[in-house]
Amino acid sequence: MTRLSQMIDAAAATLATAGVAAPRTDAELLAAHVCGADRGRLALIEPDTDFAARYQDLVARRARRIPLQHLVGTAPFGPVELEVGPGVFIPRPETEALLEWAMAQSLPADAVIVDLCTGSGALALALARIRSGARVIAVDDDPAALEYARRNLAGTSAEIIAADVTGPGLLPELDGAVDLVVANPPYIPDGAELEPEVADHDPAHALFGGPDGMRVIDAITRLAARWLRDGGLCAIEHDDTTSARTVESFARTTAFTDITARRDLAGRPRFVTARRAM
Repeated sequence: MTRLSQMIDAAAATLATAGVAAPRTDAELLAAHVCGADRGRLALIEPDTDFAARYQDLVARRARRIPLQHLVGTAPFGPVELEVGPGVFIPRPETEALLEWAMAQSLPADAVIVDLCTGSGALALALARIRSGARVIAVDDDPAALEYARRNLAGTSAEIIAADVTGPGLLPELDGAVDLVVANPPYIPDGAELEPEVADHDPAHALFGGPDGMRVIDAITRLAARWLRDGGLCAIEHDDTTSARTVESFARTTAFTDITARRDLAGRPRFVTARRAM
């Protein structure tokens, strides 16, 4: 057993004791970050003299339940990697199911795509990279999140708009002009118990969606009804407990057809899709 593997074993034990959900994975990812190498190459690396102190510091901070992504400064999301840190919601693997659905849809080459509550810009960046001819618009109202979105979307043609999606009359110039609306909005019901990584480090503004978690979702379905072209598509992520309510939100008007509740990669209710009636 190499010295590095022994250190990783010890780190994994420390993180397990602290209640970290994936202690071995996080111990290896932190080691790879300190070494500046891919996780798969750790067995080939002999750490330098500075490694131990830097690694132990990061492990101690992770044991205090500081998110792994804050420690390494990035978060993977589908085909892209994003800069993240304090003040912005960390994109989750669960949202990749919504992204996969969006990527699979038949859209015009020059489609107009709007990512509401964009946060770090995760969905906007992935869709801008995959659909290079599309006009992608990312919307958020939080200054810290918008700063991360600007950094992550730099070098793409995506547009960033600072606006509150629950405000009346938002962006009337998009009425009837949008092909796809996607959103991972604040949707957790107020007062829900959360893991320390979420409760203490993700911004509350990006988490909580009112007493039933539906305040922002309801605003987005109203916006989508106004913005989408005939036949245009919408996908909204929701809390595990509010799939039926999200379906109902789409169904309150005759604007939508093909309203479908969908599950994430782990089989949990995760997002609802709908089509603007022709």
